[in-house]
Amino acid sequence: MDSSLAGRSALITGAAQGIGAAIARLFAAQGARVVIADIDEGGGKATAAAIGEGGGEARFVRADVTSGADLDAAVRATVAAYGRLDIAVNNAGIEEQGGSALHELTEEAWDRVMAVNLKGVWLSMKAEITQMLAQGGSGTIVNMASVAGLVGLPLGISGYSAAKGGVIALTRTAAIEYAGQGIRVNAVCPGVVRTALLDQAINAGIFTEPEAATLHPTGVLISPQDVAQTFLYLASEMSNHVTGQALPVDAGMAAG
Repeated sequence: MDSSLAGRSALITGAAQGIGAAIARLFAAQGARVVIADIDEGGGKATAAAIGEGGGEARFVRADVTSGADLDAAVRATVAAYGRLDIAVNNAGIEEQGGSALHELTEEAWDRVMAVNLKGVWLSMKAEITQMLAQGGSGTIVNMASVAGLVGLPLGISGYSAAKGGVIALTRTAAIEYAGQGIRVNAVCPGVVRTALLDQAINAGIFTEPEAATLHPTGVLISPQDVAQTFLYLASEMSNHVTGQALPVDAGMAAG
């Protein structure tokens, strides 16, 4: 078995930047035909253009993951472009502003993080699974969770942690529910990843890079490309018998 995705179609939400963009580029490099779904039109189109300039095949569709209609349209666009939906990566999400204790978190902030990070994954899976079943079954779904959904962290991110824990539970339940139809469902649980959001926090003086790295037992930050490799593993034939798993890419955080 190998990691080739040649000839397979993939819908990736939240791929305008960061980890999602890294996943889209890697999948395209492995032969997948990619649809990038994101609310950020500029970033999404730029990611698709970069893939095309590198010899890959990608297109962009605007989608808000809190809208079931948008996600249905994104799936239809994938099928219209490539004939079917083979792989879905539900990566879109937002960061909760750290430092707020649970009792200080506003209802508005709670509802927003749940709408994007948990409801958005459910709506995405609902549209994707409906299409995969219409194709006669089979398909692969990989959801973006977090190490914060696996262990408690004293970082003031209770809403984010709850949403990511919900994604893990949803992943496991869906894996069992659709195993008989040949649809595999897994999740990836990254630790602290070197993205633009982390850089902004470092530049704002919230913490230093060494302080961020010390959250990992290895003392090293994770790159978006590191996380993308794990998504590739779960989307490819290398993981044919892997389903219902929440796979940490966390430099040892969940082991503590």
